[in-house]
Formats: sequence, C-alpha cells, structure tokens
Amino acid sequence: MEGLQGIFDSHAHYDDEAFAPDREEVLASLAGARVEAVMNIGADLESSRAAAELARAHDFVWAAVGVHPHGAADLPEDWLRQLEELAALPKVRAIGEIGFDYHYDAGWKEAQRRAFEEQLRLAARLSLPVVIHDREAHGDTMELLRQYRPAGVVHCYSGSAEMAKEVLSLGMYVGFTGVVTFKNARKALEAAEVVPLDRLLVETDCPYMAPEPFRGRRCDSTMLPYTIQKLAQVKGVSPQELARAAAENARRLFAIPG
Repeated sequence: MEGLQGIFDSHAHYDDEAFAPDREEVLASLAGARVEAVMNIGADLESSRAAAELARAHDFVWAAVGVHPHGAADLPEDWLRQLEELAALPKVRAIGEIGFDYHYDAGWKEAQRRAFEEQLRLAARLSLPVVIHDREAHGDTMELLRQYRPAGVVHCYSGSAEMAKEVLSLGMYVGFTGVVTFKNARKALEAAEVVPLDRLLVETDCPYMAPEPFRGRRCDSTMLPYTIQKLAQVKGVSPQELARAAAENARRLFAIPG
C-alpha cells in the first residue's frame, strides 16, 4: 500500500462544516498523499454552490450539484432553475447526490420521488451523469433507475450482490467507501466481488465513513488507501492496479481529463 499513485476520491463533501476549521490545509495535504483528483458532491442548493466554488478554486477538485433526499421537502419554487444554472459551470460534471433515503421516514417519500425524478430528467436533458444516494430504499431506487436509465454511479453501495449485477446491467458504476473495511462488511464485500474493475469507484464520503483503523474520526481523502487495499484483496489485484482502475473509471464517468 506504500506509495500509491493517482488516487481519485469520487465522492467527498469538503464543503461540510466539519472542515470549516482547516479546509484549505486539508485540501493542500492531499497532493502529498497522492490524491490527484476529488469530486466534491452537493447535497442542497447551498452546498452545491459551495462545491462549485471549491472546484473553481482548486485545479484538482471537480463538482456535482444536486438536492439530497433529506432536502426534498423544503425547496424554493425555482430550485430546478438554480440547479441548472450551477450545472452549467465548467467544472460541474454531474447531478448529485440525488435519490431516496428511508432511514428516517418522516412521511416525505413522495417529495423525495418528485425531486429525484426532476433531477433525473435534468441530468438527461444536460447529458450529465448522476450520483445516486440509496439508503434503505433499494426497490424504489431500482424502479427509477430502470425507468430513466441514467449514466452514473450508485454511491456508498449498500445493496446486495444481485442488485449490483442489475446496476451494472444498466451501464452504471458502483462506488465503495471505507465501509468495506468494517468488521460487519460482508454484504459490501460480496457486492464488490461481482463488480468488475472497469466499473468500480472508490470514495470517502468524507467527513463520514472513515475506514478502519480511523473509524469514528473525521474522514478525508488521505485515508482512501485503506479502502483501496481491502478492495484490492477482494479483487485479487495489487492496490496500485485497483487505484489506477478506479481513477480511470471516475475520469471516464465524469468526463475529466487525466
């Protein structure tokens, strides 16, 4: 694992308040950890603007803009127009993160569906890939992915190996976080086994999902080698080969030059 080159963190949230005290210092440290690119992902209009601004300010940062399901119930009337304006910025390369989250069911499933479908249609109209959030909503998520067939990635993958095969059959990518290093990671590892190297992305979801041995701490992209090492074991390749493949996949999906 020593000296991995060319790491691409395909899903991060450096605009998050957790990085407020030292955001620039953390971002400046990534080059020394051989992190060559980061996709910073929006979760609402405010964080999408912040993601786009981080991408503008840093050569190695790119952005996705979108409304997370938690924000679907309280949107201004012109939210989609605002999102489309952000999506036109030169370093914005995806719509996301979007999807369903039924972990906290506060009765807003219909609002989540409306926002998800509106953003799937927006992505199709703009020819952009999507970054899918699916938490305890596998059936409804797959229903809309079958219907709209977007390009994109199901991030922080938590479904079964069988569902992963269907995601792949739709032409999508599958993203894995530090969860694969946890002791109870059997399901994620089974899914990783069926995802070919040319369809797999690695991500932190930072500041969340820190891998072992950092679990419980604020996550950042310098921790990705631990996730890469575990996935490389599953795939029977070297960590460098997996890191290279995942970076190539991210660049292909998000149309980012290498």
